[in-house]
Amino acid sequence: MKDSLPTLYYIHDPMCSWCWGFRPVWDEVQAALAGKVNIRYLLGGLAPDTDEIMPDSMQRSIRSTWQRIQQEIPGTEFNDDFWTACRPRRSTYPSCRAVIAAGLQGDEFTKKAMILAIQQAYYLRAKNPSDVAVLIQLSAEIGLDVKRFEADIASERCNVLLDDEISLSRRLGVSGFPGLELSYKDSNTLIHINYTDSQVIVSSILARL
Repeated sequence: MKDSLPTLYYIHDPMCSWCWGFRPVWDEVQAALAGKVNIRYLLGGLAPDTDEIMPDSMQRSIRSTWQRIQQEIPGTEFNDDFWTACRPRRSTYPSCRAVIAAGLQGDEFTKKAMILAIQQAYYLRAKNPSDVAVLIQLSAEIGLDVKRFEADIASERCNVLLDDEISLSRRLGVSGFPGLELSYKDSNTLIHINYTDSQVIVSSILARL
């Protein structure tokens, strides 16, 4: 029975650059564990709402993180044009709400489609997912009902659902993204993230089942 399977929580933020770098390995992990665990995506909420432009020091720090990721996870792409083409804000909650609003129109695959659309817009297309207008554009691109998406992303229900996911991620003890936590037989185990070798992660999880 699927409901009796262990649960693997994936704690993430759609605008987390390490989550973007982890994506290829994470896809391999999910494929390897199909039918063995229930995978639950959980938004951790990296940065609350703000209209303030990111300070120059923070912009330099994040750009430096992008460079580090490219060194540590070969093949990860970033479009540096973002920093001149957009008005950078340290605000990821809008994109988190977009994932929830997408999920209100469909299943987990709809949420995953929005996560990928946000990541590609941010890291490859130099668009700013802190802007609701960009998120609305992405909702159209992935085939959502745009009017409903606009209503849902601004709704109190969306805020409550995001708060619930953030609260659960904190109760699980995950403070950095991406995070993996296995829940099995009334115990939770944090799983070490390996950014370049999916088999290390898969073996670690299977050893605990």
